[in-house]
Amino acid sequence: MNETTRQLLSGNEAVALAARDGGVALGTGYPGTPSTEILEAFSRLGGRAQWAPNEKVALEVAIGAAFGSAAALATMKHVGLNVAADPLFTVAYTGCDGPLLIVSADDPGMASSQNEQDNRRLALAAAVPMLEPSDSQECYDFTLAALALSRRRQLPVILRMTTRVCHSKTVVAPRPPEPPVGPPRFRRDLRGRVMIPANARPAHRRLRAKLAEIADWAETCDLNEEFAGCRELGIVTSGIAAMHVREAAPQAGVLKLGLTHPLALKRIRRFAAQHDRLVVIEEGDPFLVEQLRTAGIAVEDKPAMYRFGELNVARVRRILAGDISPEPAPRPGKPPALCTSCPHRATFQVLRDLNCIVAGDIGCYSLAVLPPLEAMDSLVCMGASIGVGLGLRHVLPVAEARRVVSVIGDSTFVHSGITGLVEMVYNRPTTGHVVLILDNSTTAMTGLQEHPGTGRSLDHQPAGKIVFEDLARALGIENVVVIDPSRDTERFRQILKDALESDELALIVARRPCLLAAGKIKQYEEAARTGESCSTVSAEWGKR
Repeated sequence: MNETTRQLLSGNEAVALAARDGGVALGTGYPGTPSTEILEAFSRLGGRAQWAPNEKVALEVAIGAAFGSAAALATMKHVGLNVAADPLFTVAYTGCDGPLLIVSADDPGMASSQNEQDNRRLALAAAVPMLEPSDSQECYDFTLAALALSRRRQLPVILRMTTRVCHSKTVVAPRPPEPPVGPPRFRRDLRGRVMIPANARPAHRRLRAKLAEIADWAETCDLNEEFAGCRELGIVTSGIAAMHVREAAPQAGVLKLGLTHPLALKRIRRFAAQHDRLVVIEEGDPFLVEQLRTAGIAVEDKPAMYRFGELNVARVRRILAGDISPEPAPRPGKPPALCTSCPHRATFQVLRDLNCIVAGDIGCYSLAVLPPLEAMDSLVCMGASIGVGLGLRHVLPVAEARRVVSVIGDSTFVHSGITGLVEMVYNRPTTGHVVLILDNSTTAMTGLQEHPGTGRSLDHQPAGKIVFEDLARALGIENVVVIDPSRDTERFRQILKDALESDELALIVARRPCLLAAGKIKQYEEAARTGESCSTVSAEWGKR
């Protein structure tokens, strides 16, 4: 098939194709729904893609590539950008010689997330330009536009997607790949790259000047699109909401903003003057509403009840009609549950039977909070289980403190649990503490991706491996045990009971491969032994 033939692609696949066509030299990220497939697709297309231990490291690696004048891509879900916020806010000051594109995939309605945050606010806070595509074609076009903008202004650019845009498929017409712009090189720039206060102060002024220039460019750029309509109603919108608006109110004039930071305020004012009524339709927070009202542009906001969850055509019609009557209740679906033969089941049954206070973490095992197990007492963010468990240990009465266990998955432990283990050794509770790593040899919840604890890279080739029990012993943890609770449940029960009664620091690794991944893992290991490409094995599994 011709490389430029029209294709039916998801938004994630379209971003990957554009990254390939736009000359991205390195794609890095951490798997998280709804962004995961971007790097996987980029790898299949021949791009260099790799999973990082977490989003902060991913962005830092991408920044390094961009400092080397190469085009770099960092992908993550919305909460991942929280983890990457530290380098994000500073790279806006330093700028970058090569294009740096950061994909933030937001999750309105929380299909698979612990919160419903709107990362348009992070773009504003970090003073980083932001583009918002509404379909797969725009995912492709805006990725290329973002790379071009980043190269021209030497600033990182955020491409903000949402679950619906990431996973919906529409037709994409690719363009021929961009010609190479030259080999990577390093340019020494002490004042521009080393953000001590003396250098950061002028860097902040340069950043604001660049944003002002981009705002001027926004007034005429084709990322913002206007659709003529009646004078009675004008709608300002962006992202997937624009698709719902066009169907819900075909008679309205529509200004669809593709560049949502900085805003083309002069253009918006002209559009407002052409309409008797101006309404902002946007998912999530009243981000555009607040920006426009701050600029003195009178607009109508959606009622507060529509701030929650995704919008659709019916909800947009209700917003325009001012309908605040109760919405129809969603149809009940089948509640999620741990797989019937999940190796974690036996572990949580023991935790429940021993009446443990379980500080939990992000992963498929979080489903243990549901009936019939109901064996998890907190879930905050990636890696929080260890810190939360330690906090409980420090303050609870001794008898209660001895019931506390921190439970964390293998990928999550690598992501942000290691520092919690260091905290446990450094600020040791008087009753000791028990950390339980549920090691199923994959990143199960997001689709069986690799991580530094599996010993395989994104394309399943052999890579360096972090051995959790060796790390714990190197930190000085006294009691380190590896066991398969589903194979020897009674021994696991006794090990856990003894650890809870002791004042020692204990790490228990409950190790058994996820059933969905076990067959693949065996084939990857065999391929590594025989020299066969693990990518071939993965492709064969994908056909099953």
